[in-house]
Amino acid sequence: MTENRTEVLAANEAFYRAFEKKDIETMSGIWSQGTGSLCIHPGRSVLRGWKDIRNSWEIIFKNTKYMEIETEIISMEICENIAYVILIEKVLQINGGRNLKAESIATNIFEFMGNKWYLVHHHGSPIMR
Repeated sequence: MTENRTEVLAANEAFYRAFEKKDIETMSGIWSQGTGSLCIHPGRSVLRGWKDIRNSWEIIFKNTKYMEIETEIISMEICENIAYVILIEKVLQINGGRNLKAESIATNIFEFMGNKWYLVHHHGSPIMR
């Protein structure tokens, strides 16, 4: 079980490093390519399937000059081949010379398929101050 926790946390960390580096190819290897994958960016509607999810990340990456992300894990659970991580995302973006800081609470759900944990659901909600 400890091995699974380590693998899920590594997959979660890989997602945020790909996000931070704006690396769509690495992100493609982290996300499930299935039509059942879901992504909800803060304040946005539900995206279904890897094609639409990938397109959303490409737009975010294209419109962001620089990004730093810190995460603080609140909870993590595994039940057979499904795992979830609940965390706080602290995102610093630089767009057009403006520094934008945002905090979100996020849920990432991973599914174990073919000897690997894949992200199947990401939901970020803004934290209002």
